Amino acid sequence: MDIISKFTVGSEEGISDLITIIDSSVYSLHKDFVSEEDIKKYISNDIDPRKMINELNDLSNQLIMTYADQQPVGYSIIKSGSVYPGIPEGKRSAEISFVILPEFDSPETRQSLWKKCRSALGFTDIIWINMLSHDPLLEFLKESGFTPVSQTQAGPFQLPSSILKMEIHKN
Repeated sequence: MDIISKFTVGSEEGISDLITIIDSSVYSLHKDFVSEEDIKKYISNDIDPRKMINELNDLSNQLIMTYADQQPVGYSIIKSGSVYPGIPEGKRSAEISFVILPEFDSPETRQSLWKKCRSALGFTDIIWINMLSHDPLLEFLKESGFTPVSQTQAGPFQLPSSILKMEIHKN
């Protein structure tokens, strides 16, 4: 399988690929906790392509898409300057999302997306993410150097989550 991760602009094609992954990942991450009807309602009412295009055309945000055999299978959105309570004053931070469809979750896919994401984060001091506690990618992020900061709730259905951070040590 040919796996590639690349920066993607908020074009129609880029947004279409992103929405395909979001729709599928929202379902797979929430199906054991929320009714299918509520998931479908959320997807149809709250996932707005125009809003995503505007968000991705903000110069402080970047989208990285991962493709397996040219099919979209994962993404990371990097939001520069986004902070959570407890980041020391004077430290630059960036929030990331990290999503891979379960049927394409493999060490190769994880590494491809993480390497591209990490290469884009050299400008910051702290990377943070709010990840659902039951997300299968949570352990990968911990193995990659993220440490838990606090427990909270996240996502459209406010399920248990963990805020994780990674400090970037510059040479």
